[in-house]
Amino acid sequence: MKQVRKIYDKAFKEKAVQLSYDRTNVSELARELGVTAPQLYKWRKEFEEFGEGSFPGKGNLKLCPEQEKIHELEKRLKDAELERDILKKAIGIFSKSGR
Repeated sequence: MKQVRKIYDKAFKEKAVQLSYDRTNVSELARELGVTAPQLYKWRKEFEEFGEGSFPGKGNLKLCPEQEKIHELEKRLKDAELERDILKKAIGIFSKSGR
């Protein structure tokens, strides 16, 4: 029998992490929330590492602010290089046709 995997939204995970810091018995909290204790500890670890960037959703990268900035700059550099290459080709085409 195939087991159905539960999907929890970002707000639920953040609230669960916050409650886990307020409570002394994490296992009891996990049972109340309907998750496993190891899952709750995993969410805590992720939240400690990435802060507000935690739990981004499917297909999104978990990045700390510095990594996010680097990712954005690399994307902008790639776009600028592509634009430069297109302009070089255009200059080459127009300079040949002008002769």
